[in-house]
Amino acid sequence: MHKFDEMYAQLPYIDSAVRPHYRNYLDWLQRQDPQSMRDRREEAEMIFRRVGITFAVYGDKDEDGSGTERLIPFDLIPRIIPAHEWQDMEKGLTQRVTALNRFIHDVYHDQEILKAGLIPSEQVLNNAQFRPEMMGVDVPNGVYSHISGVDIVRAPNAAGEGEYYVLEDNLRVPSGVSYMLEDRKMMMRLFPELFSQHRVAPVAHYPDLLLETLRASGPATTDNPTVVVLTPGMYNSAYFEHAFLAQQMGVELVEGQDLFVKDSFLYMRTTRGPKRVDVIYRRVDDDFLDPKVFRSTSTLGCAGLMDVYRAGHVSICNAVGTGIADDKSIYPYVPQMIEFYLGEKPILNNVPTFQCRKKDDLAYTLANLDKLVVKEVHGAGGYGMLVGPAATKAEIEEFRQVLIAKPDGYISQPTLSLSSSPTYVESGIAPRHIDLRPFVLSGKSVQMVPGGLTRVALKEGSLVVNSSQGGGTKDTWILEV
Repeated sequence: MHKFDEMYAQLPYIDSAVRPHYRNYLDWLQRQDPQSMRDRREEAEMIFRRVGITFAVYGDKDEDGSGTERLIPFDLIPRIIPAHEWQDMEKGLTQRVTALNRFIHDVYHDQEILKAGLIPSEQVLNNAQFRPEMMGVDVPNGVYSHISGVDIVRAPNAAGEGEYYVLEDNLRVPSGVSYMLEDRKMMMRLFPELFSQHRVAPVAHYPDLLLETLRASGPATTDNPTVVVLTPGMYNSAYFEHAFLAQQMGVELVEGQDLFVKDSFLYMRTTRGPKRVDVIYRRVDDDFLDPKVFRSTSTLGCAGLMDVYRAGHVSICNAVGTGIADDKSIYPYVPQMIEFYLGEKPILNNVPTFQCRKKDDLAYTLANLDKLVVKEVHGAGGYGMLVGPAATKAEIEEFRQVLIAKPDGYISQPTLSLSSSPTYVESGIAPRHIDLRPFVLSGKSVQMVPGGLTRVALKEGSLVVNSSQGGGTKDTWILEV
């Protein structure tokens, strides 16, 4: 299998083979004393711990039965992308998210793409993420996914050159942007001299763009919308991020119990009395938003919220029902969506995908389980999946039975040789596999900061970058021209 490294054109690492956009950085790195780099790594860990940049792992339990808090490991070596590559990626992301928003609007209105037979109707209408309550509901600017986190990987093509692919679209409640911002802050603190030597595009204005996007999505009932961030509470794995973004935007962080409905409007309780809420940046899944409409036992949302939403008196970002477009069984159709709604060829390619609901695709998957990655269509966080080449025979056989029992719950993809990037590990600097999650904001227009969250699989040979599975993060530099 071909391998592609972001920094070196040749593996194992040979300095003469360093790629041009990494040359200045490598010159600097070679002048650093190993002990001083170790000291800075420890300093980063100490600061992250002090600031409380942790996430909860649901599977792990402390002695008292609560989830464990884990620090996401931070790598000192940045991932560097030249300006021309970013420009192409930005165009591809804008195209993709625009088409996905058009698709969600279509699904809840005229369903033209289903009538055209491009996507099987039952795959949408019987999908667990389809929300019939959203049929005919108009949302401001026709935007459903205001904040999209699109996972991009690079893998070698037939010529051995690195090519970018979209691995998945996260359109419901994508997380991780706080790590992008904190990683940059940390690099600027530890290595200020690097930023005078490199023209690194800034990302610190993301909270301003986010607030602008949320305000632009406000209902027609107000010119000066009040925005809040709705969190499930401090036990949620991404609570740090919810609090961080509310603080950075200068808006209130609320829980469901802080909200109530009166006369078809939504209010939050404050020390000065009730205050009307116009836009909710929600970090709570659909099922928990309104106990009168969805899960009746939920205490995380607000009873009556959907009535206010359907009346057009509050905006919910991302919109209810957006999950229909980030389901892994819908992902294979995104290239057709781009052509159908925009009349354009996709700029960013999908990873080839087999849909196990199809008889031939299932037969191929079952015959090649040891070579493929099999994913649950509603799965997330690296759970509910099989990485064939890394699995034992027993694990493969166990997964085979699961797949035969419920084929429509799974897709499979070839095991991509994800690009690697030099990473600080215990033994020194070594290649580790990475991906990239840029954050795309859709309001009156589509915009994004240059960069994203680079996640790194810290275990040697591992292709799973998720923080819940032991992955770390790196700062992502887009070099300005």
